[in-house]
Order: sequence, then structure tokens, then C-alpha cells
Amino acid sequence: MKFKGITDVFFDLDHTLWDFDKNSELTFRKIFELHKVNVNISEFLIHYVPINLKYWRLYREDKIEKNMLRFTRLNETFKAINFNAEADLVHKLSDDYMAHLTTFNHLFENTFEILDYLSINYNLHIITNGFDEVQYKKMSHSKIDHYFKTITNSENAGVKKPNPIIFNYALNLAKTKPNKSVMIGDSYEADILGAKNMGMDVVFFDVNSMTVDSDIKQIDNLIQLKKYL
Repeated sequence: MKFKGITDVFFDLDHTLWDFDKNSELTFRKIFELHKVNVNISEFLIHYVPINLKYWRLYREDKIEKNMLRFTRLNETFKAINFNAEADLVHKLSDDYMAHLTTFNHLFENTFEILDYLSINYNLHIITNGFDEVQYKKMSHSKIDHYFKTITNSENAGVKKPNPIIFNYALNLAKTKPNKSVMIGDSYEADILGAKNMGMDVVFFDVNSMTVDSDIKQIDNLIQLKKYL
């Protein structure tokens, strides 16, 4: 059943439109080669992915700063695979990771198709917890920036999803109201519950078949948004 009365559609960026995991892996391959870091990339990523999620959760909860997130997620991963990395190298890899990340810009399947489809009838927007200095580059380099009327990131808003302040900031920037808006994202806590608590409709983009409340609309391919919008 399609949503009624919706005028504005808000997307998360990483893991929803922009394929963070694929682009991140390619970036690590590139910077490890540049710095002659001889590790098994598959083993590295097995540890890095959950460690990164852990530190992003702490960052989202304002328990750590951005610089600590960027250093510690790498440092802890190297320790987990018993690779001896000096602090100077970890700092350099952290900087180069951010510098090279936006040179890879794989999007999820059907991103352009669904944005073309939605942009005819809706105002499209971004709400992201990602770092200000890279989020705009991700969008411009992947050629999706022109679809969006507004872009809200946590550094501009001063807080991170699921804090209601960032949703209010985005809604005000878009000049719209919660009952006319829908949020689409991959984080059940940050995107879905955060937006739902604001009175927005929500669609959970989940490629891992997570079990959620029955009233939450759930998709595993962006083209499925046509069922609801």
C-alpha cells in the first residue's frame, strides 16, 4: 500500500544509496598497497567491519570524538589480526583512507532508477551522520547530488541521528513537516526509530533480512520503493 500525503523523501547516504562496504574495501586495498602494508584484506575486513560499527555507535552517542573514531577503529583491527602497526602509520592510513574513499563511488543497485522515478513527484533530501568533508564528495563524484534539494549532516546539525534535533533541522531546511515526509535508511536505530519517533513514515533498507516490527515497511532493493511511493 502506497503512502498518502507524502511530499518529501529523506534518504540516508552510506549503506543506503552509496555502497560503503564495497567502496571501503577498494580504498583499503589501495592505501595498503601504497604503504606496503602486507595484510590479508579479507581477514582485515572480517574484524574491521564490526569494530567500525562499534565505534560509529559510540560516535553517534557522543561518547568519542571523530579523530578517535578514525584512529581507534584501524588500530584495534590491526591488533585483532596481530599486525604490528606503529601509531604514525595508523594515523597516515587513517588520513589516506579519508582522502581516497571518495575515489570509489559504487552505488547500490537501481539507485539512479529509483531517484529518477521519485524525483518526478517528490522533493528528495539527505540526512547523514557521515563526516562533512567527505559526504558532499561522495554525492558529487557518484553523480547523485543534483537529485537532492537539501543535504543535512550531523556536523551541520550539531547532533547525530537518532537525536530528534537533526530530524527537526532537516525538516526545517526542507520546509516540510513530519506527516508529509518519509525516511529511508539502513540503520534501524538511527534512521528508522529516529524518524518514526518524529512522526515520519519510514522504510527500512535491509539487505540482511533483519526481523523488525511488522508495521515497519522493509525492502532489500531500492526499486521496491515503487510499492510505497
